[in-house]
Amino acid sequence: MTMRVLVADDHALFRDGIVSLLEAAGFIVIGQAGDGQSAVEQTLTLHPDLVLLDLHMPGMNGLEALRRIKNKMPETQIVMLTVSDDEDHLVEAIQGGAEGYLLKHLDSRTFMEALASLQRGEAAMTGKSVKVLMNRLASQSARNAQKIPRVVLSPREIEILRLVAKGHSNAAISVQVSLSENTIKYHIKNILQKFGAHNRTEAVLAAVREGMLQED
Repeated sequence: MTMRVLVADDHALFRDGIVSLLEAAGFIVIGQAGDGQSAVEQTLTLHPDLVLLDLHMPGMNGLEALRRIKNKMPETQIVMLTVSDDEDHLVEAIQGGAEGYLLKHLDSRTFMEALASLQRGEAAMTGKSVKVLMNRLASQSARNAQKIPRVVLSPREIEILRLVAKGHSNAAISVQVSLSENTIKYHIKNILQKFGAHNRTEAVLAAVREGMLQED
């Protein structure tokens, strides 16, 4: 499915470069915004499948725009774009519902591969960002480890979700656990339903909060 994209960034030159890259890859860019308020308004009007949202913009910043969009249109996928590798921003963005967090210094190939992962139900993040996210949430996991979990996963589901948390694709997981890729998709679908999660990232975060992903 061709994704309809809104690009929000206050630097016009960078925005134009992203638009050209997206269009060359077959994405349909339906709108551009130079600030957070405009990004929210255009999203509510144009209903894009994906919003590429700069973290730092004048007026309303990207994190506030993220919250407002997700409040009104939770099904819209949002990937944060930033020059900041601040861990607090990463955690806040993912906890706010973002499906991805990408640094602007990425090369074009890595950037497009990350966006392609969204269509597979995966987070648009590099392995480094996934590792940072998991490390930051480890202490919270430890605090919750003694609580009775509200969601019960089977040992197989926990095994698969641990691999998802490490950034592995369905194909890679199927090899590691000796199951077909379709079976992996079935397990992940069940995991999402149990947590009421919209995507894999939300499921991983929920499991971490429940203290379910600690290694034995």
